[in-house]
Amino acid sequence: MSFKVAVVGATGNVGREMLNILDERGFPVSEVVALASRRSQGTEVSFGDRTLKVKALDQYDFSDTDICVMSAGGNVSKEWSPKIGKQGCVVIDNSSAFRYDQDVPLIVPEVNPDAISLFTRKNIIANPNCSTAQLVVALKPLHDVATIKRVVVATYQSVSGAGKEGMDELFTQTRAVFVADQVDVKKFTKRIAFNVIPHIDVFLDDGFTKEEWKMVAETKKMLDPKIKLTATCVRVPVFIGHSEAVNIEFEKPISADEARDILREAPGCQVLDKRENGGYITPLESAGEDATFISRIREDSTVDNGLSMWVVSDNLRKGAALNAVQIAELLVERGLIQPKKKAA
Repeated sequence: MSFKVAVVGATGNVGREMLNILDERGFPVSEVVALASRRSQGTEVSFGDRTLKVKALDQYDFSDTDICVMSAGGNVSKEWSPKIGKQGCVVIDNSSAFRYDQDVPLIVPEVNPDAISLFTRKNIIANPNCSTAQLVVALKPLHDVATIKRVVVATYQSVSGAGKEGMDELFTQTRAVFVADQVDVKKFTKRIAFNVIPHIDVFLDDGFTKEEWKMVAETKKMLDPKIKLTATCVRVPVFIGHSEAVNIEFEKPISADEARDILREAPGCQVLDKRENGGYITPLESAGEDATFISRIREDSTVDNGLSMWVVSDNLRKGAALNAVQIAELLVERGLIQPKKKAA
């Protein structure tokens, strides 16, 4: 079986990565269509050794398309995902538009694969926030064994999480600093070059940001509504790769050695944890990799049954494009979709 797949937002960072990963993983495609806004129509993007010309989303007929992976932002998704779903095409959406809709499953295949069956309610499946995706991959196997009560996480999120504009701003500001030019601030609220900014997304009434709220809501939806979680999300001058300092309190005793053994066997996880110089992962090494890397696993003696650890992943891959493709693979593996009949 092979499927016709449309990639919406194909000219963006995540859209291009989706095309790369569909090819890398050998997803069974009969045809791949690259879609974006009219202003990008005719732009060329790569799919393996092929070049695709981008078509306009608002002129495309989805009636013979099986899967649509969408990374074009929340407003585009709110307008188009329901329309696409009604044409019998399953939408895998990378935006926050439908993550908190009870009729739309929010999926990380290593964490809650069984929830995918709910997609038939709207023909839409949501991809979680990039910072949440890697976190729950690391938390799930530990939760299954010792039951998590509370999580405190501080994130160190790369500028690619803010799209191409974020990456461009870090580059141009860094160059400006080195040549003593004026440093212009456009995308971020303060200078990002040689700085960190404790502010991602908009502020809410309680003082937390929307990014921090997303991590709480999404962890509860995918992993366990009983888990208490608090987050501080920080933008750092790194191009690719989100890092997280995670402190966990469990209901049952669990040692650092037990946690290491559990995580080494867990799907999607890779443990690199040596107590020596360089015996840990950094975002630089995570770029281009599929795994969620875990280092610095240690017991926290300030609480009963506490552990601390360091979690790193390529946010463009596991945090977005890879997870979307894995969701598509899960649909196929479980026989939840069939290719549409093509006209002779």
